[in-house]
Amino acid sequence: MKYTILVLLTFFTLSAQAQSKTTEKLHKKYHEALSLFFYNNTLRMINQADDQEFDALIKDIEKMKFLMIKKEGFGKDDYQRLISDYKSESFEEMMTSRHEGKNFDVYMKEGTTKGMIVAVNDADNLYVLDIVGSIPLNKVTKLFSTIDESTEIGKRIQDFAKHEH
Repeated sequence: MKYTILVLLTFFTLSAQAQSKTTEKLHKKYHEALSLFFYNNTLRMINQADDQEFDALIKDIEKMKFLMIKKEGFGKDDYQRLISDYKSESFEEMMTSRHEGKNFDVYMKEGTTKGMIVAVNDADNLYVLDIVGSIPLNKVTKLFSTIDESTEIGKRIQDFAKHEH
């Protein structure tokens, strides 16, 4: 099962398209960033414990792009520009919170296709979850924690965080 997940993640990573132009531009600028792409079925595979709460959490996610960018060379002004670019795409700020040493900023876009941006900051990294679909605002940190704690994905995130660029 672990190898199936790894193969699927690799396939989805290689075939991914960004949901928003801002995320696409960010990924092109920071091409060395860790980039993962998930469809709803891929997210279900992460749920190895068959947690019904997690299944309910992801039920309205069609697809999601995950970027992890090292903050070396990415400062406060860069973050403000990034948020401004998301706002220019009609994303509206919905929530700001702090969880386990990370700042979470959540932006939503309404329309024919719902969109959600979750920007997560800590001392060393910027994480962007660009979601087509939505999740309940009070469950954003649970989604991030579950992805971070997933055996295969968590290992890739940890390896990337330790790797010097």
